[in-house]
Amino acid sequence: MVFLHQISSRKRPPTTAGDAALGVAYVAPPKTSSSSANKIINAVTAKRRSKASGKERENEDFILIEKMISLLADTGVTLHNPGGPPCLPTDLHKLRRLLDQRFSSDSSLLTDFLSGFNSYTCNPENLRRVLISASRDGSSRSESLVRVLLLVAPLQLKLQQMLLEKLPEYFDVDISCAASLEDDVPRLVLNQFRWLDFLVDSEAFTDKLLEVLSICPLQLKKEIIGSLPEIVGDQNNKKLVAALEQMLQEDSAVVVPVLDSFSNLHLDDQLQEQVITISLSCIRSIDAEHMPYLLRFLMLSATPGNVRRIISQIREQLKFVGVPDSRSALGKKLKGKAPVDNTEGLILEALRSSLRFKNLLCQEILKELKCFDKAKDHKVIDVWLLMLIYTGGGSLQKSVVKIIKTKIIEGCFKEALFDQCIDGHMDLVQDYFPSFLSWCEYLLACKEQIVREYGIHMYTSLFEEFTDNYSRQEILGALVTHVGSGIGYEVSSALDTMVLLAAKYAEELIPLSSYINGILDYLEGFNIEKLHKVYEVFSYLVLSARSSADSGSSIVNELLMIIRKQVSNPDLKYKKMGLIGTLKIVSCLGNADNSNCPSSQKTNFEDALELLKASMDSCKSLPLPLILFYDELIALLESTPLQPEVMEWIGKHVGAFESMFLSDLEGGQLPVKDSYCGLEGELWMNLDGDLSPICLNILPLVSSSIQSASCIQILPANFLLLSVVERLTNQGSLGGIDALLGCPFVLPSPKYFGGPGWQSLTGKQKQAVCLSLYYATSWIRELLNAFSSQVAGRVNSTSQTTREEIIAKLLKRLRNLVFLESLLNTSLKSYPVNLPELHLSVEHPESSFLNKRNHQQNMEKKVCERDSSNDKKKQKKKMKATENSDPNGKLRQPTILDVLRKSGAVTTQQVQSEGSSSLSHTEKASQRGECTNETNEPAVVEISAVAKVLNVQRFKFRPLLVDCLSILSFAKSQDSCCADPAAELPLHLYLLHDLHYKLDYLTTPSKQFQLGGLRAPAGLSRITGSEFVSKIRALFPSLRKHFDAALSILKKGAETCQEHWSTQSTSAGNPDIPDLEVSNSSVAGSVFREILCCFSKILNLPDIQTEKAVLSDLLGAFQPVEVPDCLLSSIQPIPSPGNIDYLYCGAYSFLEDVLDSDLSCSFSIASEVLVTLESIVTSVQTLLGKLLEGKGKQTHVQFVQGVLPAFSKRLGGSAQKLLMHQQEYDNLDGWRNKGEIIQKILQIYLKNSESTSETLDEIACSILPQVPSNKAKTTQDNVHSFPTLCPATFVIWYRVLHEENLAVLHKLVKEVVLLEKHRADVQLETVKGLLMRLHQSVNVVVSLVNVCRTHDKVTVHAMAVKYGGKFVDSFLKVFDFLQTHFQAHNDTIIQLVKELQKATRTIQTLCSEAKGLKQTTITTKIPATKRSLERFLFQVKALLHNTSNGCSFWMGNLKHKDLSGQVVSSQLFADEDDDNDEDEPEHMEADVDNQASNSEGDGEAESSA
Repeated sequence: MVFLHQISSRKRPPTTAGDAALGVAYVAPPKTSSSSANKIINAVTAKRRSKASGKERENEDFILIEKMISLLADTGVTLHNPGGPPCLPTDLHKLRRLLDQRFSSDSSLLTDFLSGFNSYTCNPENLRRVLISASRDGSSRSESLVRVLLLVAPLQLKLQQMLLEKLPEYFDVDISCAASLEDDVPRLVLNQFRWLDFLVDSEAFTDKLLEVLSICPLQLKKEIIGSLPEIVGDQNNKKLVAALEQMLQEDSAVVVPVLDSFSNLHLDDQLQEQVITISLSCIRSIDAEHMPYLLRFLMLSATPGNVRRIISQIREQLKFVGVPDSRSALGKKLKGKAPVDNTEGLILEALRSSLRFKNLLCQEILKELKCFDKAKDHKVIDVWLLMLIYTGGGSLQKSVVKIIKTKIIEGCFKEALFDQCIDGHMDLVQDYFPSFLSWCEYLLACKEQIVREYGIHMYTSLFEEFTDNYSRQEILGALVTHVGSGIGYEVSSALDTMVLLAAKYAEELIPLSSYINGILDYLEGFNIEKLHKVYEVFSYLVLSARSSADSGSSIVNELLMIIRKQVSNPDLKYKKMGLIGTLKIVSCLGNADNSNCPSSQKTNFEDALELLKASMDSCKSLPLPLILFYDELIALLESTPLQPEVMEWIGKHVGAFESMFLSDLEGGQLPVKDSYCGLEGELWMNLDGDLSPICLNILPLVSSSIQSASCIQILPANFLLLSVVERLTNQGSLGGIDALLGCPFVLPSPKYFGGPGWQSLTGKQKQAVCLSLYYATSWIRELLNAFSSQVAGRVNSTSQTTREEIIAKLLKRLRNLVFLESLLNTSLKSYPVNLPELHLSVEHPESSFLNKRNHQQNMEKKVCERDSSNDKKKQKKKMKATENSDPNGKLRQPTILDVLRKSGAVTTQQVQSEGSSSLSHTEKASQRGECTNETNEPAVVEISAVAKVLNVQRFKFRPLLVDCLSILSFAKSQDSCCADPAAELPLHLYLLHDLHYKLDYLTTPSKQFQLGGLRAPAGLSRITGSEFVSKIRALFPSLRKHFDAALSILKKGAETCQEHWSTQSTSAGNPDIPDLEVSNSSVAGSVFREILCCFSKILNLPDIQTEKAVLSDLLGAFQPVEVPDCLLSSIQPIPSPGNIDYLYCGAYSFLEDVLDSDLSCSFSIASEVLVTLESIVTSVQTLLGKLLEGKGKQTHVQFVQGVLPAFSKRLGGSAQKLLMHQQEYDNLDGWRNKGEIIQKILQIYLKNSESTSETLDEIACSILPQVPSNKAKTTQDNVHSFPTLCPATFVIWYRVLHEENLAVLHKLVKEVVLLEKHRADVQLETVKGLLMRLHQSVNVVVSLVNVCRTHDKVTVHAMAVKYGGKFVDSFLKVFDFLQTHFQAHNDTIIQLVKELQKATRTIQTLCSEAKGLKQTTITTKIPATKRSLERFLFQVKALLHNTSNGCSFWMGNLKHKDLSGQVVSSQLFADEDDDNDEDEPEHMEADVDNQASNSEGDGEAESSA
């Protein structure tokens, strides 16, 4: 590179006045020494010649400077201005014009001028003077001399190059020391180039500028780069972009001025995309301090064409993971202000400002995040982007929270992702704290349990991170607001959050207790479970307050005062609160592990004893509160080790059990036989025979309870408390009370259960009989609960002999229980009785008392047929007479009580009038002489039949605990008359029913929130899912054994001898009751179904999917003798024995064989097996999903992936067999009653067929139209291959086909969305495949809708309108895809639209007919369908308009035609000669004709009034 050489410093002779006036200083030549030696004369001569040439150059420079000054002077410029810059004339345009003329006419003058100007500016001071603003007329400042000269065209380029070549002379000057801009020569030079009116040769100037720029120091380089858009013209943008890209690669420190320059350049689309690419490549390499500028540039440069690429690259490359810096402690002292160098805060601010400026970015971010469905694809930046969009407000807030909810449900947003956002980054999160809190509020109010759990985690994380009082007060205030919402699941989750906080931060919550006390305002609406949580929160606070003597005494005193008031309140609702609160406080104060407290206070256990005594005294005469107290105390004893003093008091209390409920026997017989309520009492079910020393006085206590208050209602709860205390104080053994297991109990004589005996009883006696049976069943249930713990593996001190004795007695007691419940169910059929409640575990949170009474009345109405038809007529006449007697009755406005009575509700006045009597509504009716459904025929007792009457009041029974299920694994009694196990099946069925009930709750946790927050079922309220699975794990082999036994009986199909049950019943002490029936085949079928249901539910429990050992045990229990090779060979890789995939194959093969063998026996049983097979496939899918999430090895993933398609194919084939099974029915009612079964089978068949689309196409287009609409025709008239498709089941098939076709379309829409995201990589064959599948789906919906032309059922028409509208609405989502590929597949797409048009026209006709016939079943679905059809119409128009392919599009009004195609007159007075009057103005449709000429236009529309 060549630069102008600086003139060397030389001395000159003294200047004259003239010289000074010119402003030129000469330097005298240096002195030299002369030599007299002759040897160097030649050298001296050469030296003199050199000096002469230097002097000549100086003279030449002087002459050129004089010419330059003279030329400027001629144009009015005074170069020398003492104390300032040169003076310029007033008219600068004239100056530039004169110079332009002189230089244009004489090129040598231009050269001399430039040489003189160059020599003149070699002096730094002179250069500075010509660069600063010059004076006009000696006064005002204007443009500099150089700026004026740069606007002279002949002079511009040379002068630009001269100035640029002078810049390197000032590279070493420290410009930071410059006092002002006038002292900064480089910046002065740079300013001369800004905003010039024109550039003579911009390309040459740009090349020279970039050449100098490459060697500039960093600070000057940044200044020049930032000024490039102001200096260089737009015609050199391409060269500038390339040069700046090179500089970025060499030094990333210039990224900020480069981005600033990019922003100010006027770039075309191609260069803009190149700039975006350059900027995106810098994300990974750029320094963190420059990242905000880069992100802001990228975001603001977004356009609809590149926004997806920008957002995607930012998400992938931006490493936004908060790392606490060393100044975080300083930031906390700044009252929430972020530190100065908080880079991440600046990044968030840059993103937020960009998102607020461009709504396009927000929409693309949301669209981008919707496409990801795996947890590994989401990053911390995703959470922050959603937060920034949410903070911006507006309509997108709802979209943001919906996406968050969806991601949590799908498992994409893990708790760890949120922790990375806030843990250790309080300064970063501080500004967004209100928005995070708003997210928590939304998530905690959702119905989905997994979403609420995420909300709980967010609340606790925010509380941990933010330690200031304000933030924590806000969090607690939000939680209290949730508690007051009244929504069961929301209240429960909020209380769970507060329990977690109180358990971990009790000491820190004490100063904030005033905010927590707000929970107490809502106690009245809480059920027992929520009351537990409330008082658990306060218990932690009390314990923390008692541990410190100086603080927290006020909250302790206030809480104890509230609890004492609640316990002493006579109202059950408030007493219940006090009892639960008492025992929660006792669990903390009386805990043996929390005995430390200050010596100045009373000991904790003394306070606990005082609370227990007060609670017990307040409940002595009230059965229900005392039952609740006992149950809560039992739970407390099993979960918390109490101090010895407290245990001693409880032991003394339960010691009174014998005197209250037991009587002595003499030789195993009653010493005196008394009569109770006129009933003879006898000993029932004596397992110890003559050795039994005691008996249970059930009948005497029941008879006394009818006349006055009695303790019989608390018997079961009191005994369970006794057993728990005995077990805790005797190392787990119940040896001290083992006589109770076999002792008999006094019940009414068996003779009363025959026909004549029952008819001889009065209503009061029948009530006593029913109540005696009821308390006997509850007693036995508690016996099973207590003593099953002795054989379930929980007690090690029990000997084998004792264990076998207990097992034998438990089996007999279970047989007693089955017998008593069957007898009670039969008795309640004849004489309905409202049974008293024996526990308060399940209840509604709001208005529970009123709801429960309504439930009881509805139950009684169903159980008892009130009056005959004659009595109803009499009542109607009386009602009419009453109405006529009140002439003002019609004018009276009905009150709210009238409305409640009319709807069947019980008002408060009615509830109060009923009092606390134990007589049922039905009993009172019987006393008034009303019908009570009594019959003269003897009752028939059916063992193990569905106890419909008893099940209505099942919620009042004492629950069976999980340990009782271990009885399923016990061997049958050895005294059976033969090896036939049929006598044991009723016992197994009873326990399987209970297991099924418990599994229903565990497998569908959402159901517990559908009724306003019901508590967990009794027996499961204090056990987790994993504990339940571990308890039932040992039952899996027993389930298989009972399954085989039931299957064997079903295959035989014959009744076995009745003596089996009789023999076992007699050995268990059951009395001989006439008309006792046991149907072994029906019991076997029930056992078969229950085991299949339990197997399916256990297999899909969330907790068993994570326990491979338990899952292996379950599958291993249902293995065949040998897994068929045909199944194993269809799976790649082939499963190996012992692996989980092999166990799945064995279980599937076993049930598949059962299905094939049962298909000929029973269609319904075979369908149950098919549903179980589907549950196996579902379990495999769930397991595969968890393995893919990273919870399993890659080899396991491959094995399970190979199993799934094979299972699915075989499942579809099994479902097809069932659908094609020929079942003989005399009439259509047989198929009609199996509608739900057929629906499930058809869904399984369609979902698991090889191609769902092709199967739907075949059924909808070929088979369904063959079904006759005449109901009189039977299945024998069908010509198709599906006997299950007949007029009776047509509606079911029709609905399922619509639903499955809609599901297929939804999957296609998702595929299209993913395909559009990667549009550049789309293959032509992929597009063709999607279009073909879309066409199949359209064919299906067209065929289904057109079926309405031959089937006139309103239900079918309503489904066509409903599902047709939904199909069109989903189809609209693929129009972007159709438009993108229209040019390559225009014929296919047009045919697709025209085919769908056939269905839309039929739907229009259906809507029109429904309006005319006022068919509300259809009209309610019309508005949504109409909107979808209109949107479809205009989407087609937009598609054809945008593609401009020459297709004709005509939009107008359809003629009003019926389903048969006949034109219908739409006007009342129609002119027959005018066809236009026949148009239906509400129908608007489009015709697409590819063959029409272009002259008709693309959007020709007609409309009529």
